[in-house]
Amino acid sequence: MKISANGMDINYTIEGEGPWLTLSHSLACNLHMWDEEAKRLSKRYKVLRYDTRGHGESGAPAGAYTLELLADDLHGLLAALGVKATHFVGLSMGGMIGQTFALKYPGMFSSLTLCDTTSRYPADAAGLWAERIKTVETQGMEPLVAPTLARWFTAPFRKARPEVVDKVAAMIRTTPAPGYVGCSHAIPKINLTARLKEIRCPSLVIVGKDDPGTPVAMAEEIHQALPGSKLVVIPSAAHLSNLEQPDAFNQALGEFLDRANK
Repeated sequence: MKISANGMDINYTIEGEGPWLTLSHSLACNLHMWDEEAKRLSKRYKVLRYDTRGHGESGAPAGAYTLELLADDLHGLLAALGVKATHFVGLSMGGMIGQTFALKYPGMFSSLTLCDTTSRYPADAAGLWAERIKTVETQGMEPLVAPTLARWFTAPFRKARPEVVDKVAAMIRTTPAPGYVGCSHAIPKINLTARLKEIRCPSLVIVGKDDPGTPVAMAEEIHQALPGSKLVVIPSAAHLSNLEQPDAFNQALGEFLDRANK
């Protein structure tokens, strides 16, 4: 389904009944990154998944995006659907959107789960993102597929579960170039660590032990800055920990949500 919000068409899907639960995906993925979670959680929650600006079937306008813009997109979507409060789960870029939203629209999140993400990047990360932007602008998404998969999954998993890796490869490959570029301007500018103490809702931080892009140290920094948060490190998982270790991921997430929902 699509809805017009914040001046753009946003693609979304809703499954289940219960308290609202919103899932926000990583860069170069789409709402199908959360298929397994939606299947499990829709038994107890009203699960909202959506394609971030520049991804999936949502609009992909050209130009640099900001995390504030992406948070405003989500706010517009929630408002259009009449959602006053929701649990929120975001992975990687989705977690950055979640932090930005929680600070800009306090009180709307019943709980906040931040997965394989960061609250700030070191200054030297800007050059890495600039290189990726240049690659996509000149050659499209294809050159990023293999190196991205190498960061997102451990080598044993890539060998053992090629069908999962192929599904993610297809998401990366079909991400609109303007969307990837727009979001890649926004991501390295995140700098929210000092403000996380302002977030008051129950919070969970999840990270794959072998995540090279947003490593355990970044998750620990969020955990230490976020009052009362819980940190879960998932063994044998890289960046897309929900796909590499779904049982461990969903157990940690499900237990947290059930406690936060009481």
